[in-house]
Amino acid sequence: MKNLQSGSWQSAAIGVFVSLLLILGLNSFIIINPGQAGVISILGKARDGALLEGIHLKPPFISVIDVYDLTVQKFEVPAESSTKDLQTLSARFAINFQIDPTQTVEIRRKQGTLENIVAKIIAPQTQESFKIAAARRTVEEAITRRSELKDDFDAALSQRLDKYGIIVLDTSVVDLTFSPEFARAVEEKQIAEQRAQRAVYVAREAEQEAQAEINRAKGKAEAQRLLAETLKAQGGQLVLQKEAIEAWKTGGAQMPKVLVMGSDKTSSVPFLFNLGNIQSSP
Repeated sequence: MKNLQSGSWQSAAIGVFVSLLLILGLNSFIIINPGQAGVISILGKARDGALLEGIHLKPPFISVIDVYDLTVQKFEVPAESSTKDLQTLSARFAINFQIDPTQTVEIRRKQGTLENIVAKIIAPQTQESFKIAAARRTVEEAITRRSELKDDFDAALSQRLDKYGIIVLDTSVVDLTFSPEFARAVEEKQIAEQRAQRAVYVAREAEQEAQAEINRAKGKAEAQRLLAETLKAQGGQLVLQKEAIEAWKTGGAQMPKVLVMGSDKTSSVPFLFNLGNIQSSP
């Protein structure tokens, strides 16, 4: 009996010892995956030097490992500011960023978790950077020159977040809105511009019509001039023929019977050969 009891206690002790060794082994190292960085704290104090990907030893039970994601993070942050012409401009930015691996320990000491980084650092710095970019231009310039607004915002935000160990990779303007008063002003301006354009179109149309009337009047005047010259020329030919006829009559001779049409096909008035010097045969 005693041997059986002794063997049972030995088996139990061995089991406990193995379990303790297993627990100690599991708590004596940590695996950091690619795209991560770890910060080890021993008895509540963060140690220098971030733990990068791979297997790392740590003191069991008295140490804590905070793991940070170093891959690209994306958060949408709202912002609001006044423009140079004192108009309210609201925006929403999508910010892509990542933590600087070399600054992970300082981030753990000063900011803590990723949620704290977004709430306490990125959000307020986004607001301040947007104020800097919006104050340099009017609300109309902010809308029509949106890319320049974004460039100024990116520069200001990158400079502000760099000292916190946060690398800004890219930003996007998800939404950009302005006050209802400015919206009404824009609508009224568009209506006025459309009316002005319509007035210019009507004026040009009237000018073109007036020029067409002038051209038609010039054409009619030219036609009448040419007709008058034609009639005058034909009238002169008729007078010459009449005078020739009168001369024949007063000379006692008979009117020549031969009439020859003019060589000009456009004229229908015949002309007479001058037969005054032709003598009759004896």
